[in-house]
Amino acid sequence: MVKSMDERLYGAFTVKEIFSDADTTGLRDVEKDVIGEISLKIYINGTEYASLLCLNQLTEELTLGFLYSEGVIDTIDDVANITYNERLFAVIIELASGKSVDKCESLRSVTSGCGKCFTYINPLKHDKFLPVTSQDTFPLQNILRSMKEFERRSEVYREIGGVHSVLFHHKDFSVFNEDIGRHNCFDKIAGVLLRNNKMNLVEKGMLFVSGRVSSEIITKVIRLGVPVLVSRSTPTAAAVNLARKYNVTLLGYVRRNSGFVYAGEERLVQGKA
Repeated sequence: MVKSMDERLYGAFTVKEIFSDADTTGLRDVEKDVIGEISLKIYINGTEYASLLCLNQLTEELTLGFLYSEGVIDTIDDVANITYNERLFAVIIELASGKSVDKCESLRSVTSGCGKCFTYINPLKHDKFLPVTSQDTFPLQNILRSMKEFERRSEVYREIGGVHSVLFHHKDFSVFNEDIGRHNCFDKIAGVLLRNNKMNLVEKGMLFVSGRVSSEIITKVIRLGVPVLVSRSTPTAAAVNLARKYNVTLLGYVRRNSGFVYAGEERLVQGKA
């Protein structure tokens, strides 16, 4: 049992465990931790903008990153005030003077799986998504090493399960987090970078993700401007097409000492690091 972990992240249940030995198969009562989930409401200037299914963790950072990914804000200075109401599971945002949200964009509900109201890149915010211009190169050996380290960091997954994890890696600043939705993990990273004034590091950074890379995920990477995305799982065809169009280096099925490069191989350095 995970007694040291934040209890907002899970609930304890009495469940039936299947057991089997040489003579019989049966059920027995055990205590089992199950990952938690909330419906996080986001209010902007008094109007409900979106509802996100997520872990009850880093809620303000998640909100900031979500609004950045959506093109609502560009810097932390676009936010005049942000507070989290624990009782209502609501983050309340006041935008800086001159910033607003189009009414046609509210209200949206985003599930813990991938897929939102807009397909690929929101045409209303198209100018916020630009090809990644970073000219930096990244040794393959470093990528494989970082992936191995990344896979060992997931405390919530090891103890409870039911979450994805994402790592932003830069030699001067790294961010790791877990959530029930991959897209939430990426938004939390964006929010942490915004709050810590570290967005200037993205063009020399890499992102590692435990799960599938969909078109929604790659658009968040494009919006951030991170040049390299490494997944333990597969990208979708739409994600590959977007990675190639927007100059993102995309690696999939990276496990142990193998993987596949789907886009942007020119950034990768072969041989010894």
